[in-house]
Amino acid sequence: ERKYDEVCDFCKKHKTRIQYVIYGILITAYLAALITACSLNFQRALALFIITVLVIFFICWDFFIAKYEDRITAFFSPVERFLKRQWFWLKWVLCLTLVIAIICWLIFDTAKLGSRQLISFGGLVMYVLFMFIFSKYPTRVAWRPVFSGIGLQFFLGLLILRTKVGFDVFNWLGIQIQTFLEYSDAGAKFVFGEKYTDHFFAFKVLPIVIFFSTVMSMLYHVGFMQWLIGKVGWIMQIFMGTTPVESLVAAGNIFVGQTESPLLVRPYLPYVTKSELHSVMTAGFSTIAGSVLGAYISFGVSASHLLTASVMSAPASLATSKLFWPETEKPRVTLKSDLKTAKSESNNILEAASQGASASILLVANIAVNLIAFLALLAFVDSALSWVGSLFDYPQLNFENICAYVFMPFSFMMGVDWEDSFVIGGLLGYKTFFNEFVAYERLSKLIHNREKGGSMYVNGVKQYMTVRSETIATYALCGFANFGSLGLVIGGLTSIAPSKRKEIAAGAFRAMIAGTVACFMTACIAGMLSVPAVEVPCHILLGNAFNSTNFLANSTALVRCCQEVLISVNESKPVFPRGNYSLSSWKECCQMLDLPASHCS
Repeated sequence: ERKYDEVCDFCKKHKTRIQYVIYGILITAYLAALITACSLNFQRALALFIITVLVIFFICWDFFIAKYEDRITAFFSPVERFLKRQWFWLKWVLCLTLVIAIICWLIFDTAKLGSRQLISFGGLVMYVLFMFIFSKYPTRVAWRPVFSGIGLQFFLGLLILRTKVGFDVFNWLGIQIQTFLEYSDAGAKFVFGEKYTDHFFAFKVLPIVIFFSTVMSMLYHVGFMQWLIGKVGWIMQIFMGTTPVESLVAAGNIFVGQTESPLLVRPYLPYVTKSELHSVMTAGFSTIAGSVLGAYISFGVSASHLLTASVMSAPASLATSKLFWPETEKPRVTLKSDLKTAKSESNNILEAASQGASASILLVANIAVNLIAFLALLAFVDSALSWVGSLFDYPQLNFENICAYVFMPFSFMMGVDWEDSFVIGGLLGYKTFFNEFVAYERLSKLIHNREKGGSMYVNGVKQYMTVRSETIATYALCGFANFGSLGLVIGGLTSIAPSKRKEIAAGAFRAMIAGTVACFMTACIAGMLSVPAVEVPCHILLGNAFNSTNFLANSTALVRCCQEVLISVNESKPVFPRGNYSLSSWKECCQMLDLPASHCS
């Protein structure tokens, strides 16, 4: 006992040094393993190397900020004072530079890629004007959060959609997430049997929600999610000039749901202003939770586009919120208030995993029962509308047709093709009046129809859209802004901050509109930045091009396909073995390419 007590006393006395020794051994072993892996095959170990470099960078960053924050602030204070003195004329120079840059961008981009990007830009301007006209206090709008939010949104879109590095990174992340989510199949197969995929949604999609919720709970327990959300929130706060509470919640909504993210700042919610509360709700409506993100990916929707939409909509939510409900009060929670995020209540990581799985039960049940109820209700509404339509010799009348005409102008202004705007209008109706699950399920069917090929129209009904339209739809639908979530937000926030009951109920509907517009603005930027390509296989394109009004006569896609047909004829190679195009299509190609008559006889 005496020896044991001596050892315990020694360990307590030198606890810090022992920890440093253990950490040093573990770090040395890890670095040795990393160097070995890189020397064996650097390409294979590239992902691990990049992650290690990022971790080292942020650890050093946090260390220097914690130790030298006052010195860094004092060092840059003369620059800050100079900018404040000269801000009156500097802001006009910045505005003029921004306008010139936008004009030059539009000229060169339109000359290179066509005029469809101009429609998306016009849509973005239209939505900003719409929010300004119907703003709660139009004369009190602070334009810095608005323009900086849109600028940050555009920068993220430009980085991801137009640069090879950004596209490759997010594409790689999307592939890794898809691979990671497939591990939920092991649990589903054990519980439901080998034929679990026969009931795809119940036994394939919903287990992904459970698995993702478990992992998020574990990351929350170790503090990684709080750290990541804090960093993203800090960037938006510094760049956009928003308050710590609304910045942190907007960042949290990239990863967690609209009722979970306010828990990060639960102690501060009773002290927020009405504008800040509106921003908190708007951020929840304009993004989706990580748990359901996995479900949408399993539908077949692009993982990289869903990830990009989630990231881009965070600054967009703050921009639309500050435009729709400007700040008129003095915020009580500021940067100097030492904002601290809530910590996990689990005792260890296994308990956190168990709590995450248990917490997902309510979410999974909520998704399942809502889908059953909404789809049944939709079938009834469609049947009733068809009966009413048959009285006027129009039995095709249904809910989707009505929504298509209501939301068609909004979808068209995002940059969607005219014919596809009706289809996406219907999807927006499903998302707004039911939920995004129903909308993404319909979108996945359109994606699968395009991948299978076949006729674009069956009995006058469009079976699939262009890839560009699918991309824009993915961004426009990526949010919780629907009437079902309206009650969820009011109930969830009221339980967290009962003293704000009246303010929550009064601002929830405006927040839902702001969240919807934030998603639309993200879709507009995606439309501006998406690069057009030959989106439909040539054998399908030529089979439909000259028999409908869907395709422009000078379409680049048509020209390219016709050129490939010409090459195949000259070289006697069957390029399109499944082609269903006719001799008339070949003649139309001849006229389009302005070929000599001898080549077309």
